Parts: sequence; structure tokens; C-alpha cells
Amino acid sequence: MWRAVAVTGESMSPTLREGDLLLVRRGGRPVAAGDVVVARHPTEAERLIVKRAVHRADDGWWLESDNQRAAGRQDSWDFGAVPDGLVVGRVVARYWPPSRMSVSAFSRMRAR
Repeated sequence: MWRAVAVTGESMSPTLREGDLLLVRRGGRPVAAGDVVVARHPTEAERLIVKRAVHRADDGWWLESDNQRAAGRQDSWDFGAVPDGLVVGRVVARYWPPSRMSVSAFSRMRAR
């Protein structure tokens, strides 16, 4: 199953920028450390977050922002590991804007 998601904020900069449109895959290959994922915020279930899966914890995935200095950034440093059931899927492509289209930049690699 596929889902489109729009990026808001700067917490995933420079990998992702505000306004980027992403294609998210639910199911398929399991999430691995280094993947960019979309998850439901642990305390605000209607809110989706885009984060980097850093490592597997006993109670879920430790998800971090690439830009820890971003204003308003929230990730596992604030709310702990995110349970598997809240991870919506892996980001597999950025399809907008056309000048930044990318398919391979979101799996198992950290932004430099």
C-alpha cells in the first residue's frame, strides 16, 4: 500500500525540505536502521512525523530528526521509542519538487 506525505518544518534538513512530497510504502521490506520513515506521533495520533529510524529498541523504533537544531523539533529524544504499530511505513521516493526527485536517498544512509 502506498501513501503520499508532505514535509513540513526543517527537522529533516538537509535530507528533506519543507514542501517536499514523499511516497511512503506500507509493508514490503521491514524498516531498517538508517531508513527514513513516517510514523504517527506517540502523543498526537492524528499527527504524522517524518524521521530517521536510528535503532531498534525493546519497545519500538528510536526515531530521530536529521536536524537536531530545528525549531520545534520533536523526536525520540522527547518521547522515547515509537511502537511498531505507530510506524506507517518507509519513505521510498521524493517526487516533488521535480528538481529534487530521488528514489534511493532514503534507505539505510544518513544525510551528510
